[in-house]
Order: sequence, then C-alpha cells, then structure tokens
Amino acid sequence: MKIKELKTYVVANPPPHNGGPYFVFLKLTTDDKIEGIGEVYGAPFHPHKVALLIEDIFERHVINWDPFRIESLWRIIYSSGYSQHPDMTLMGVLSGIEMACWDIIGKSLNQPIYNLLGGQVHEKLRSYTYLYPDSNSVTKDAWSIADVFGHPELTPERAAAYVKQGFTAVKFDPVMPMSAFDPRQLSLEVLDNAELVIKNTREAVGSKCDLLIGTHGQMTTSSAIRLAKRMEPFDPLWFEEPVPPENVNEMARVAQSTSIPIATGERLSTKYEFVGLLEKQAAAILQPALGRVGGILEAKKIAGMAEAHYTHIAPHLYCGPIEAAANIQIATCSANFLIQESIETFCGFHTEVLINPICWDDGYIIPPKTPGLGVELNEEVALNNPYNGGIFPKMEEQPI
Repeated sequence: MKIKELKTYVVANPPPHNGGPYFVFLKLTTDDKIEGIGEVYGAPFHPHKVALLIEDIFERHVINWDPFRIESLWRIIYSSGYSQHPDMTLMGVLSGIEMACWDIIGKSLNQPIYNLLGGQVHEKLRSYTYLYPDSNSVTKDAWSIADVFGHPELTPERAAAYVKQGFTAVKFDPVMPMSAFDPRQLSLEVLDNAELVIKNTREAVGSKCDLLIGTHGQMTTSSAIRLAKRMEPFDPLWFEEPVPPENVNEMARVAQSTSIPIATGERLSTKYEFVGLLEKQAAAILQPALGRVGGILEAKKIAGMAEAHYTHIAPHLYCGPIEAAANIQIATCSANFLIQESIETFCGFHTEVLINPICWDDGYIIPPKTPGLGVELNEEVALNNPYNGGIFPKMEEQPI
C-alpha cells in the first residue's frame, strides 16, 4: 500500500465561530483507494499558506510512502531541513498527515485506532466546554467572549445553563483579554473581579460542576500566585496556563505555590517539550492538541510519560471535529485520561461538516466503534464553505 494523492481543505467555520474562524483539513488517498483524513491546528500563518506547506511536505516526503510506517515518516519529517526541533508550524503539518495515516491504517484493518494502541479503556469520555454567549438571547449582540468569561452575573448564568445540558465541567478565563505584551501583573481591580466571578459561578453550579480556569498565559509568576490564592477556596479542577509556556521553571513555581492543579500544553509540541513539564513538576494535567503536538502516536508517548509521573492528560481542542476525533481516539485508550474538551455538544457546523457526527450524550462523548478515526469529512460541505478571510486576531496588539 502506498500513499498517492493529497487534497487540502481550508474551511470557513461560520458564525459564531466556536472552535475558531477556520479549519485546515487534509485527505490522503492510497493506491488501493483507501482515504484518511487529518486536521492541522492553527499556525501563525494564513491558513492557505499552511495548505501550501502541507503540499510541500507531501511532495517531498509522503507520496509513495507506506502509511503503516508512521514512526519512520515522523522522524524523516521532524528532521527535515536539519531541524530536529519542535517547530509549531512543521509539527502542525506533520500532525495532520500522521492522523490521516492512522485513519488509513484503521480502515485497512477494520479497527478503530484506539484498538491498535492498546485497546479501549474508557467506555465514555467525560466532556467539558468553554462558556459561549447564548445564541438565543435577545442581548447576544452585546455579549462578547470576554463578557461571558468575566462577568459576575453572565458567567454563572451561562455555567448553570451548561450544567442543565448535562456538562459536569465548564471552562472560562476570568482575566481576559490576552495581549502580545503578556505576561503582566494583574491590577487589584482585575483580581477582585476574577475572584467574584469564580465565587458566583461556584455558588451557581454548586458541587455538580467542576470549574476549569482557562487562562492564557497573561500573568507573571507572582501575579498568578496571587490569583491562585484567591481561587483556592472555590476548588477549581485546574488553573490553565497561568504563565506563558516558554518558561517551565516559572510554571513550576506557580505549581509549587498552590493546591490547584496546573494544566498546560496546547502551545507545546512533541514529547521533548512535555518532558520538561514532568521533570520540573510544573503541571499535573497535560493538554496536548493532537493537530499540533505531533499526531496520535506522539500523543500516546506523552500520555505514557505522564502516566509514569501520576499526571493526567486532558487533550486540548479549540479546533475542528477531525482533531476532536483524534483526541477521542487517544483519550479512549489512555488509562490516565481525565476529561476531554468539547466545542459545546459538537452541534452546528461541527456536525454539518461530518457525515457521521461525534456522539455526545449527557456530559460524555461516546467513542465510535467504526474503523479509523470514526468520522468522515463531508467534502461537499467543506468545499461549499471556503475560507477567504485573514488570520483571526486572538491577542491585543497594544500593552494593556
């Protein structure tokens, strides 16, 4: 069996853009017409440029390759250009190609991928979502994500609404926005508001729901420790990326200063970046994004390292449903899986762009029994929703 063809899809995710404004999918086809799909998590380049990078890697390394030889292909692409370094863009491209190879392997053997990586451990996967504005609210035009994350009344209201849907955990960032000039020292006003938001949200959901504090590296170490002390009485399940991921020593200082578990990993790639977190005891929960970390096998290796350190994995997802499907495969076969990020209940466009949608039921994802990734891209929908915009701005470009 040899890989013969590549097709890429740069797909617009319609409003309200939950999971991002665009998704980059790819499809590999073998000489015996088995197809595998993959997804590349956002790189710091325009998605159409990312599609060109996928084509470049395919033409140089993937065409005529045996999709079963994943370990060799991974090493060849990782080492291309005499790099051998966790480059976020290259690893995103490699991740999408790698998961498409696994999809082909699973289909050729008529097995879900998790059965090829140790077998099913979890019958269902506990799920959480970010808080999003209420699409049915008459005031929705006045709401932004920052409002829903950090408003003493709106945040608990939205959290309670997700509990009614069946969620047992929700995530929000009470110190938004982010800035290109982070990390920063939070003001007393921001600290006071964050504490009030978390307090009110805990009171709104009681013990029925875990609170996941999903910050984005906005704080200096000292500021993160100050916020953690205020949050501890409300017992969050985790404190995510309290400081930027570039300095493991400072992440470890936060971890050693609070009883709240530290979670991180969405901006890291390969086992080589995650091993430092474990060695420094900088995180209790690892969050690899499978469209960036290096793919499914690399995530399994990271899960194994984490298990030896009594550390959980909680695969990250702010992306499309193909990366979600890969996350589900690795979560299903990993003993130290904790919880899976969902984009709400995978409704809306996350359902429309798949032929066989992800199954979410009363707070849990039900792993598929079908071969490969367990989902199929609806190519007609993907092609009918081309992305023609710019790069979605995620950070303030001026100091706060």
